[in-house]
Amino acid sequence: MYVSRLALDHYRSWERLVVDFTPGVNVLHGANGLGKTNIVEAVEVLSTGTSHRTSSSLPLIERGEAKATIRANVVDETGGGARVTTYEATIAARGANRARVDSGPSRYLRDIVGEVPSVAFTPDDQRLVSADPATRRTFLDQAGALLVPRYAQRLQQFTRIARQRAALLKQLGAREGSYDAAISGLEVWTGQFIDAGLELTHVRDGIVSRIAAPFAAIYARLASGRGEAGLAYAPSFAEIMDAPDGDAAYDPRPAIAAHFQRLYAGEVARGMNLIGPQRDDLTVTLDGVPAREFASNGEMWTMALALKMALYEAVAEDRGVKPVVILDDVFAQLDESRRRQILDFALDQEQVLVTVAATGDIPDIPASAQAREVSIIDVEELARAYAGGEAGSAR
Repeated sequence: MYVSRLALDHYRSWERLVVDFTPGVNVLHGANGLGKTNIVEAVEVLSTGTSHRTSSSLPLIERGEAKATIRANVVDETGGGARVTTYEATIAARGANRARVDSGPSRYLRDIVGEVPSVAFTPDDQRLVSADPATRRTFLDQAGALLVPRYAQRLQQFTRIARQRAALLKQLGAREGSYDAAISGLEVWTGQFIDAGLELTHVRDGIVSRIAAPFAAIYARLASGRGEAGLAYAPSFAEIMDAPDGDAAYDPRPAIAAHFQRLYAGEVARGMNLIGPQRDDLTVTLDGVPAREFASNGEMWTMALALKMALYEAVAEDRGVKPVVILDDVFAQLDESRRRQILDFALDQEQVLVTVAATGDIPDIPASAQAREVSIIDVEELARAYAGGEAGSAR
């Protein structure tokens, strides 16, 4: 599977753009500010419904416009022959993001998430180990979008319920409206919060279980056996993992509801949900200790690469196709050893989209891989051809 053509309208710095890609390696080069990252980010958004650069949709839209459009022709050569499918995503400044497949009926963007699988490697990947839990939850959610049918719907439903419950907590704290009505509503929304939260927790636990073993194996290979990496799910709903004596019929909901009773005063005082999947984390360890506290910068980079490669392996196994690999300005951030590791990985994939400030930033492709097609795309030439968009949000 590979993207043969990408068209953008009012997407970040690009008022209009059409760019053709080939199977193999596609190198987009140009100075910072021309919008090369915006191009590969659009593929990521179409694939996962989210971007590694922002948590909301609004920054994806050209300033002053009401919507942005991403269209991609995707070639699937599995099963013999080549089938071309056109995917279209509309990112709205207001309202829901929409999508179409082959000019078919309009549906939600979340309904096509994962159909064009991709895995992105970015300069921020080290933060998967070193940053706060929100960064790792974003990774979990992107993994879920690629690995679990309807994951985006589950996440959206939970988020909607969590916001409603938080609004009632704030109302109670401010003593606005009817106290009895707010308490009654809180009980209803708390029950829904627990049900939706438990479902999301179960799904995330399964995701981590699928990538934990390949993550450890890939890290051992990349680090040449120096150190043992581990990955574990750290749910805020800890009770779900505490079934007594392995009781398969254990229902954690009463224990979680009791926990909410104990937290009631604090939640009302702060106007927020204090437990739930919105506070989940991934525990990344090196030789049994927390990596974010004890690992070196180089070890964190290697662990981040191993996480993304493990996700790639899981998606490829699950889908039976190789995801598009996006390497966004990573070569300038890595030492020679890690540059070689990620290049060796990328050269084995069906399609790779690489952004670099200059073609000299990418390591030499070894002679054994020279037969692979390498397409060089000058982003400065694209910018001149499609002049008219602001470059303020480009990188």
